Amino acid sequence: MKIELINENTCILYLGEAINEQVAERVKWATDRIRNELTDVLVDVVPSYTSVLICYDLGRIDRFGIKARLRQALSGITSRDAGSALAREVEVPVYYGAEVALDLADISAHSGLSPEEVVAIHSETTYRVYAIGFSPGFAYLGNTDQRIAMPRKSTPRLRVPTGSLGIADTQTAIYPSCTPGGWQIIGRTPLKMIDWETDSLALMEVGDRVRFLPISREQFLDLGGCLHEL
Repeated sequence: MKIELINENTCILYLGEAINEQVAERVKWATDRIRNELTDVLVDVVPSYTSVLICYDLGRIDRFGIKARLRQALSGITSRDAGSALAREVEVPVYYGAEVALDLADISAHSGLSPEEVVAIHSETTYRVYAIGFSPGFAYLGNTDQRIAMPRKSTPRLRVPTGSLGIADTQTAIYPSCTPGGWQIIGRTPLKMIDWETDSLALMEVGDRVRFLPISREQFLDLGGCLHEL
C-alpha cells in the first residue's frame, strides 16, 4: 500500500500494480473502508483498476492528517479481509442479434469461431467492474475471454448507439449514451446504465460482478430496447 499526494487536497492510494481479481478485491475493500471511516473529511472517492483517488476537505484535515487517517483505517488489511468485500451481482440482459451486434461478424472472423460460439463465450463469463470513466456510467469490465478478444477499431465510429455492448482487447463495456467509440460492438442492452437516484449516477460500481443474459429480439423490445437508435 502506497499513498501519494497529488495536490493540497487530493491523494492517491495505490494497492497493486497488476490488473487482476486480487487487486480488484483490495480496491473494493479499501474504497468501502475509506467511505465508512473517513466520511467526515471526504469530498470524493474514485476507485480505479489498482488505486483509489481521495479528495478531502482542507477545512477539516491537512495532508499529514489524511495520510495518518488512511493508514489507520486500512491497517492490517489482509487477503482474507479483501476477499470478504461484498460485491454486488449485476445481471444485464443483452440482445446479440445481428441488427444490433454491429461487429459480431468481424469478431467471429477474427477469432475463427462461429457467431453463436462467440456469444456463448461472451455471455458465460462473469466480469468484474474495474473502473468507471470515459463518460458517465461507462464501466470497464474484465476480463473478456482471450478466445474472443479483439483490438479496438482503427477508425472509431462517430456514433455508437446507447446500450451497445463492446469488446476492446480483453475488456468489455456498455455505452451508456450515444457517443463516438471504437469498441467492437457485439450486442445491445435495453437497460439504462445511468441511475440518477444514486450518488455515483452509474448503474454499476467498481467491484461489482456482472453477467450478461442473452435475450430474444422480442424480449429486448418488451424491455424498452430500441433497434434503430443512433
